[in-house]
Amino acid sequence: MGRKRQPPRKRGNPGVAGELRIIGGDWRSRKLSFPDAGGVRPTPARTRETLFNWLTFHLAGSRCLDLFAGSGALGLEALSRGAAGTTFVEHSPELAQALRRNLKTLQCTLATVSCQDVESFLATPPAQPFDVVFMDPPFRQGWLERLYPLLSEGGWLRPGSWVYVEHESELAPPAPPANWQLHRQKRAGQVCYTLYRVASATD
Repeated sequence: MGRKRQPPRKRGNPGVAGELRIIGGDWRSRKLSFPDAGGVRPTPARTRETLFNWLTFHLAGSRCLDLFAGSGALGLEALSRGAAGTTFVEHSPELAQALRRNLKTLQCTLATVSCQDVESFLATPPAQPFDVVFMDPPFRQGWLERLYPLLSEGGWLRPGSWVYVEHESELAPPAPPANWQLHRQKRAGQVCYTLYRVASATD
């Protein structure tokens, strides 16, 4: 996560580094660089702080999946705050390599980086479900409509899992799967961010 598409911005020169600052946990205040590939923007610090306050009692020891990882802002923040591991999925080779480099800088061995398209990644069922999924796709490309069924029906989630989603606030988001319960939601400018909890059949 960490990919911002709204409001529209002039794309920078490829290869020019951006900077990400981790805001909490073991790596608090650590600054990491990433290339300006495809106009990636980290999820703002205020939004990250709100999200991880929501997840305070659910993050320690969790297995996280960071789709459209971009700068890796959300997955790295989760690792810093006690997640047991994070799988980053990012289709850009430049950004994927930067993620690997930053994980090495942090001496983190609890993460993997998959350089491929998100739909292709989700086409193969996981060995076990994830506890927390971060999903911050590019806006106005219909990603959520396509990915909700893949996540819900592909074995990626279990009862009690959490799914975090960002989408443009001026458009109504697609309806989530029936067993995803709305937990918290906020708006910040042109972005709406939502946290769902996956319910069991008896909830």
